[in-house]
Amino acid sequence: MTRAGIDIGGTFTDLIIFDEETGRIEITKTPSTPDNSAEGVINGLTKAETAISDLDFFSHGSTVGTNALIERDLPRTGLITTAGFRDVHEIRDATKEDVWDAYTDVADPYVTRRDRLEVTERIDYNGEVVTPLDEGDVREVVQVFKKRSIDTIAISLINAYVNGDHERRVQEIVEDEHPDAFVCCSHEILPEMFEHERTSTTIVNAALVPVVREYLTDLADQLESRGYENDVLAMHSGGGVMTTEAIAYYAARIANSGPTAGAIAGQYIAEQCGFDNAIGFDMGGTSVDVSLTYGGDIEMTDEWAVEYGYPIMFPSTDIKTIGAGGGSIAWIDEGGSLRVGPRSQGADPGPACYMRGGDKPTITDANVLLGWVDPDKFLGGEMDATAGPSRDVIERDVADPLDLDVTEAASAIEQIAIANMCNAVRLVSTSKGYDPRDFAIVAFGGAGPMHAAHVAREMNIPNVIVPPYPGINSALGCLLVDVEHDLSKTFVANATEEIADDLEATLAEVESEILERLRAEEIEDDQIRLEHEVKMRYAGQWRSLAVPCSLPIESVDEIRERFHEEHERVYAYSDRDATVEIYGIRVTGRGLVEKPSFPEIESGSVEGAHLGTREVYFEDAGGFIETDLYQREQLGAGATFSGPAIVEQMDSTVVVPPEASVEVEQTGNLIIEI
Repeated sequence: MTRAGIDIGGTFTDLIIFDEETGRIEITKTPSTPDNSAEGVINGLTKAETAISDLDFFSHGSTVGTNALIERDLPRTGLITTAGFRDVHEIRDATKEDVWDAYTDVADPYVTRRDRLEVTERIDYNGEVVTPLDEGDVREVVQVFKKRSIDTIAISLINAYVNGDHERRVQEIVEDEHPDAFVCCSHEILPEMFEHERTSTTIVNAALVPVVREYLTDLADQLESRGYENDVLAMHSGGGVMTTEAIAYYAARIANSGPTAGAIAGQYIAEQCGFDNAIGFDMGGTSVDVSLTYGGDIEMTDEWAVEYGYPIMFPSTDIKTIGAGGGSIAWIDEGGSLRVGPRSQGADPGPACYMRGGDKPTITDANVLLGWVDPDKFLGGEMDATAGPSRDVIERDVADPLDLDVTEAASAIEQIAIANMCNAVRLVSTSKGYDPRDFAIVAFGGAGPMHAAHVAREMNIPNVIVPPYPGINSALGCLLVDVEHDLSKTFVANATEEIADDLEATLAEVESEILERLRAEEIEDDQIRLEHEVKMRYAGQWRSLAVPCSLPIESVDEIRERFHEEHERVYAYSDRDATVEIYGIRVTGRGLVEKPSFPEIESGSVEGAHLGTREVYFEDAGGFIETDLYQREQLGAGATFSGPAIVEQMDSTVVVPPEASVEVEQTGNLIIEI
């Protein structure tokens, strides 16, 4: 079987093709095409030697959804809600991202107030109809939307999570009166309480569906026209894949899919090297994405947002992102201080050294001047780059204003960028009670291996792992996942033995829905694996933790004890005398997909990989020092060497600082001991 995994990043589109029969691995890296992401995918596949018609498996992660939300490149969307609740979406939860910032404006709602329309109806918290649905109201609302040419409609009625009858009837009327409209109902997307979160998720999903559907249809058509005959799978934020048909309805899940693929690959690489605890460090051209694996499991979150205040309540890998990618711009603020990011030059025009019109100093430009990366070897020499423009823009915009020489300015850019990266690592580790010294960093992305050892040294992290193809690691992650669906449902009760039967029945009901979804994607029953979770909290808490359980429910007391233990681990306290409440359940179903098995590399010494030396700048060493250069592809298993060193390969460059040592692991991973 020949498998292709693709990650569409902000700067590059990365491809890995793996032939299981021969063990041959082929990688390509092409500039992303933000105006038409499918074009970048086809460019990468066309560049590869393997014909598209020879592929048996295609899985990819994409920034299409994320970019559409960030840029607000979305169709005009309407909301139908219960009378009196049209402003739930804009009021949000009334919090601010930075409580001390009195001047920052809250992001505008995805649906303007004018397009949030109300209908008369009311269902209470038990699911009983208090006020019947006024179908005349619904028809009037639909006519308003038609006059305004609004073809994307979200429906979120109060308490629909417990009784979706009114939403279903509203949908029927909309489809009858406005057959060209796409309709998204909250009781199907997120059947949970928490009104703002449910409404926000439904709106985001509805707004993204036309965008994602157009992109996926275009991609599938282009692949089919070139001879590909199998499913086109899309990565979702929860760490699985769905077919294009499924993801086109649950479009909000595709946001965050690229970083999720990287986190999965990072966990896989760490496991290969014998590390249960790992920090994924994914540095590309636009951002740094940091994830955490503890005890072999990737940390997850139930709530995330592209813009603060408008949550997406689908499970996602817990990833912290900062604007510190290779293309992030260095600039002087009003107070005369040097800043790096979050603004980025992106794929076009890119850093100044790319010679595509970029006229701002970036992290990559600093890397070039410090000797960390050879501009003649970008993408294995396929991309034209030169150091001259990097020197010019750093001198003009950083060195001269700060009265530094150009090398000092480049080093200052690096030091600030590394400090920002350390803060991102702290967000997933120390801020959650984890000691980073107990972890290894898995460094990937085109720029991750250049900076990870410096971050590790700053934070006393003992090891850094660099996979064989760090620049396409997220693409690799797309080959390591299963088809996955999950569904949550509200279930409110005290966690006592008396509710065991009701809890089991609710879990079984949701499980049945998950099985139906997986079977619709042609997953055989013997390839399905199910996981059940109960969402629990102490009385008086808002939301807390999800703990695993299994069917049949044998003991609620055991589930409650598991909650106490998890609460102690996460928050450093528990209270076994307090009342414990259940407020929801979730069932996750996985359709197992056969994973690739990568061969071990041949043994070899370091001498055959040695390319010579060059002068490289290291702040700790006080300036430029003679540094060994190695060709990554020539390093055999068991080879060892010490820093300072630079390891060059087509998709990335590894920087090994002085006093660090490197060993090549059996599958080709570099393990750097700091």
